[in-house]
Amino acid sequence: MKQAEQEEQFLGLVETHKHIIYKVCFMYASGDENISDMFQETVLNMWKAFPKFRGKSRYSTWVYRIAVNTCVSWLRTSKKQPQTVPFTLSMSDLITDEQEKENLKELYMLINRLNKLERALILLWLDEKSYDEIAEILEIKASNVGVRINRIKAKLKEMSSRN
Repeated sequence: MKQAEQEEQFLGLVETHKHIIYKVCFMYASGDENISDMFQETVLNMWKAFPKFRGKSRYSTWVYRIAVNTCVSWLRTSKKQPQTVPFTLSMSDLITDEQEKENLKELYMLINRLNKLERALILLWLDEKSYDEIAEILEIKASNVGVRINRIKAKLKEMSSRN
């Protein structure tokens, strides 16, 4: 594949899956600036890995994997553990119902208190990924996914009842 064709294909891939990248970055970032930095870092990592992509998984699975791994690595190297996920104006513009906004804000705040793997699991589950897809993205056993998600849901419920 020629360089120009590869660049065009890659840009189309980023455009098609930018919502996935943003969503993952939003879940791990501590502010708008970090979201932007994580987004750029994810796209850079995707570009580096793109020539090696062999199509053994769907593009969306590949994008999720790179985005989650990039964000987790970002947190590990920067040593910044965000305490809350800010509810940005751009996110609130997507939802008009005030009660739904508050519920979503509370959910994200609770999710942000989970560890990195739990956050990734619940994010993918909320995005309606199958257990097999989640297992492939996070490189864990599919049989483990359901058990972990049930534990995370129970943990979130417990955390919610304490607030």
